Amino acid sequence: MNEVEQRIAELNKLLHEYGHAYYVLDKPVVADSVYDQLLHELIALEEANPSLIYPDSPTQRVGGAVVEGFQKVTHDYPMLSLSNAFDEGDLQEFDRKVRQAIGDHFSYVCELKIDGLAISLKYENGVLAQGATRGDGVVGEEITANLKTIRAIPLRLKEPVTIEVRGEAYMPKASFEKLNAQRLEQNEELFANPRNAAAGSLRQLDPKIAASRQLSAFIYAIGGDGEAYGIDGHAEMLDYLEGLGLPSNKERQRCTTIEEVVAFINKWTDNRGNLPYEIDGIVIKVDRYAHQDELGYTAKSPRWAIAYKFPAEEVVTTLLNIELTVGRTGVVTPTAILAPVQVAGTTVQRASLHNEDLIRDKDIRKGDTVIIRKAGDIIPQVVGVLLEQRPDGTVPYEMPKNCPVCDSELIRIEGEVALRCVNPSCFAQIAESIKYFVSRNAMNIDGLGDKVVEQLLRENLIADVSDLYHLSIEQLVALERMGEKSATNLVNAIQASKDNSMERLLIGLGIRHVGEKAAKIISEAFETMEAVMAVTEEQLVAIHEIGDKMASSLVEYFANEEARAVIQRLAEAGVNMTYKGKKVELIAGDHLFAGKTIVLTGKLEQLTRNEAKAKIEELGGIVTGSVSKKTDLVVAGADAGSKLTKAEQLGIEIWNEERLIDYLAT
Repeated sequence: MNEVEQRIAELNKLLHEYGHAYYVLDKPVVADSVYDQLLHELIALEEANPSLIYPDSPTQRVGGAVVEGFQKVTHDYPMLSLSNAFDEGDLQEFDRKVRQAIGDHFSYVCELKIDGLAISLKYENGVLAQGATRGDGVVGEEITANLKTIRAIPLRLKEPVTIEVRGEAYMPKASFEKLNAQRLEQNEELFANPRNAAAGSLRQLDPKIAASRQLSAFIYAIGGDGEAYGIDGHAEMLDYLEGLGLPSNKERQRCTTIEEVVAFINKWTDNRGNLPYEIDGIVIKVDRYAHQDELGYTAKSPRWAIAYKFPAEEVVTTLLNIELTVGRTGVVTPTAILAPVQVAGTTVQRASLHNEDLIRDKDIRKGDTVIIRKAGDIIPQVVGVLLEQRPDGTVPYEMPKNCPVCDSELIRIEGEVALRCVNPSCFAQIAESIKYFVSRNAMNIDGLGDKVVEQLLRENLIADVSDLYHLSIEQLVALERMGEKSATNLVNAIQASKDNSMERLLIGLGIRHVGEKAAKIISEAFETMEAVMAVTEEQLVAIHEIGDKMASSLVEYFANEEARAVIQRLAEAGVNMTYKGKKVELIAGDHLFAGKTIVLTGKLEQLTRNEAKAKIEELGGIVTGSVSKKTDLVVAGADAGSKLTKAEQLGIEIWNEERLIDYLAT
């Protein structure tokens, strides 16, 4: 290096150290004026030597050029959501299930649940390479430029490791108050809460706006297998992340009983207002990875973790009316129509009443003064009635005997609370099923909104989802508020959806218990709709993460002749019926990995974890993160831990990395 290069490298190192001490450790080691002086020196040197501006330079935090849009990013490992607990009873039940599965010799780690935006960060050789939102857990949006503006997020780690980490970006209370004060002065709409402000800031196309918002972040997990880094549990992982220079929340505690967990929750329920950031609950995780592997996952969430949500804010308003809606499965749901009221930062005019039993048990009547809160700070619901304020002349509410849409008799299926309309020709059920079919997470037909679907049904232009593929521009322009351009765009969108991979169609069919992740797993395993329609429950439950209830529901759905007829009509209309992901390449009629469940553990020396996973999947293997009786093969690298031990105990075949590479080369 020449003298300038050496000084730039030295300034980068110093500024990273000083920034970490200030923004992560909250322990400044130099005065602000010293930091500013060094930063200005670095800026001047970089302006004179632009070829020496490194991606991890502290000068790159101010925000670069405006981006045109956010690219989609597929996470290497899904960012799963957690099951929720709302009271001590939920926690006790969670604890009972954990102890039933792994015994009594384990511990929990309790952490504050930050009220922000979930993020994923990828570091390559220690340098921040990519940042993304959680999105739907499988696909997020790439927001690297905006995340670089968060000074708590290191641009370079203290060790040159390649790692993906997960965390939460948030807006501190002080930053939120400052931002809203500025918006008030400029006559701009105020943000409802710090969470909304953080999310809005990170989705700005101009990174300079994100930089001005003074966000922060906490990192709380490694994406994928922590054992690959020589770590055997969650608490040790958090210490490891801190050692890399990543910000983790210090307010955490290891607990050996659920009573200790409850005490931790009670402590922060009382003291959350004293924190410099918002929290909306406590996350409880089983500590050891070996225990996590034993507990495993459902299709949506890990069985070894749960999120306790703090009691929601409650407000009082008037119940003006009760409105009934019919869903795609025929369930009739009562909804409270309310005098508008602010709850948890938003105006609420509708709230869930769930079912007839709740209305009767709480004696909810039209005209009552009711207590409203948001379940999990998201879904408004009626939780009680102020009887002392009940007006004279109110009468108990009675659910109708007939469907509010088609007038068919409502029934209550044994073992269920809900009333159902079982008329397959009910307008509401057909409309809701079509709306679900065209939704973003299913067939993703842009421009086919709720009102258009209802118009098409009323005009008898469609009767089920297969009819969508026979609509013409001439038919559509005759609809209210549908011009020729909109009609053309809609027909094009419908035709484009024919090319979707099969899992989107499987989602769109609306089979009970079969969500996005399950649809993809099933599509990968069977590849064609014909094969899925012929599958047995035994074949389904043999697949990792497919349970009895889901298998039974899917087999029952395809036993229905009407459902099979709709799929046949979709196929005849040209809708794709095959999985377009990575195909199983059969060698000599059958490949060793085809349909096999394989687990990678430990450090791989010649392949990255993602490279090994991709090669196995190309040959038909299913790579999962935990060892169970359904696992067919474990590939163990250096320092393999509990997963290797469990595989040995279960008698599962074990390969080393060398054997895997030799096999892939054949």
